[in-house]
Parts: sequence; structure tokens; C-alpha cells
Amino acid sequence: MTSLKDRVKAATDKPSGRGPALDDVQHDRAADDGAEQGRGHKPDEGTMEFLRRYEQHFAEALPSNVDTTAFFAAVRSVLPTLTRCTPASQLQALLTCARIGLVPDGKQAVITASGNVATFIPTYRGFIELMYRSGRVDSVHVGMVHENDEWAFEPTAPAPLDFTHRPRPDLPKAARGPAILAYAFCWLKGGARSQVVVLSREDAEEIRDQYSDAYRRAQETGKLDSFWHTHFLDMWMKSAIRRLEKYVPTSAELRALGAIDDAGEAGQSQILLAPDPEVGLLVADAERAHRSAESSQDTAPRMLLVKGTRRGRSKPKKNRGGRRRAA
Repeated sequence: MTSLKDRVKAATDKPSGRGPALDDVQHDRAADDGAEQGRGHKPDEGTMEFLRRYEQHFAEALPSNVDTTAFFAAVRSVLPTLTRCTPASQLQALLTCARIGLVPDGKQAVITASGNVATFIPTYRGFIELMYRSGRVDSVHVGMVHENDEWAFEPTAPAPLDFTHRPRPDLPKAARGPAILAYAFCWLKGGARSQVVVLSREDAEEIRDQYSDAYRRAQETGKLDSFWHTHFLDMWMKSAIRRLEKYVPTSAELRALGAIDDAGEAGQSQILLAPDPEVGLLVADAERAHRSAESSQDTAPRMLLVKGTRRGRSKPKKNRGGRRRAA
């Protein structure tokens, strides 16, 4: 597999064959209306050329438990919305998405255009998906409390009495009142429950103002097109999920996703923070050797592999069938 430097060089040196620029596409909330990223765009010859050129790179970067068919279908849909972006930024955003193991379908993640730069943005559902993949989380709950909902929060009470929320779906949306709190918690394998994270609108706005360069740039230019402008409730809930990470068993992939999300908000390179498949194999080998050493002092742990010495494939064979977990 060629290096990232080689891939980016190839993307910038070769003609892209892209068609005429298209207007930026707004992404609706997938949970409410089932919208898919890039809906209405058909793959042109430039899109197909891009996919043919880099398909193997994406396939090698994807974890074995991700449905490759769904991933490439989403890529075909989103590429026509990125025609104003540089080929190098398209490649980096999509490789980052592939390495982290999320599908850029507008549900788990989106690839958005900021000027001529493509950026990978994980949604709160993407964070939830990686929480499930850790194997230690039984269920994740995230939601919004509206002004006229029935709810109570008493942090000193024992779980699950410390937090209750009874929405009022029988009322018209206007009658429920504005959203006043976002919350997130999870039940762990074995029956324990995590701490409940509660964020007010003021909390979310402080996070936005402090950490999001994309929001500040959109304010300064008057475009008001950052995700904090167009998907405030989603970003509010993602902030609650991000804070929940501190109170649940985590994984290397989940920690990397948080760093990647922060880099995207700050306008920094994301691909350098994405997990490397070969490094992941070495870490897994090290963990197995450590467990072996702890379980038996009489049996010597297996030798750790040196990067680049593994024969054959650098990762397990892909599961082309894929699977979908409910959040």
C-alpha cells in the first residue's frame, strides 16, 4: 500500500476529470427525515474516475466490520457535492472517514465543503456507533428536553432515579416549547449505568464559541453556513455525547474520533490523527501478548511484530456483507 504522501501527490498531480462546479448541498437531519448526503446528484465520469483511482486505498483503510458496499455508495453520492474542493482535501477527508470506520451517508458522518477544502464531520450518531463497537456499552441514550416536557435531574439520587425525562409527543411541536437541555447517558454491559451528562443551551454556545473555528469563519464572512448554524440541535447533542466519553469505557478509535473532530473544527489536518490499520494490528498484538503474560508466567508471550514484517495482507479480509447496529 502506498503512503499517504504518495496518495496526496497523485491526487494533486493528475488531472481530476471533474465536471462543472455544483452549488453546496445542505444536509437535513437524517434522524427526522431520512435525508441522505448528496441526494439528487448522479455520479459523473469524474466521480467514477476518482473512485477507480482510489478504491483500493479506501478498501484497505476500512475496518473489516464496515460494509464496503454502503461506504462506496455514500462516496459516490457525496463526491459531486465537493467539486469545488481540492482533490487532495477530498482524498484526506474520505481516507479519514474510512480509517475511522464510519459511512459518510449524512447519518454517521458527512463530508462538507468549506471553501475549497473538504472536511470530515462525524455526527453524534457516529460517536454512538463507535461506543457500541467498543463491546462494553449495552445502550446509549441521547435526547433533548423541551420546556414543557416532564423531567427531573437530581445528581445525588441513585441511578436511575437521578434523571427522568417524559417527552410529550402528543403535543404539537410549538406546544412543547423550545429545547432547553441536551442529555446523554449509557447502560454498560453487566447492568451498570454511566453518569448522566446534561448540557444547557448556554453550555453548548460556550463550547461552540471556544472551539469552533468553522463557526467563527462563518460569522466573519456572513455566510452562516457552519454546522453550528445549520444543525445547532445536532451539534448540541454531539457536545453532550463528547462529554459522555469521559464517563464510559473508551477505545483507541473513539479517542481518535474526538481528536479528528476537534481538528476539523479548528481547520487543521485530520488524516494525521486517523488510526493507521497496520499500527492497529501491532497494538492488538501487543495487547494479546500482555494478556498472555498475565495469564501464565510459565508461557512466554509471543514476539511482537515489527511494522512492515507481516506477510500477506496487512489486515483481516473485509466482511463485504457488513452490519448495522441500532443506536
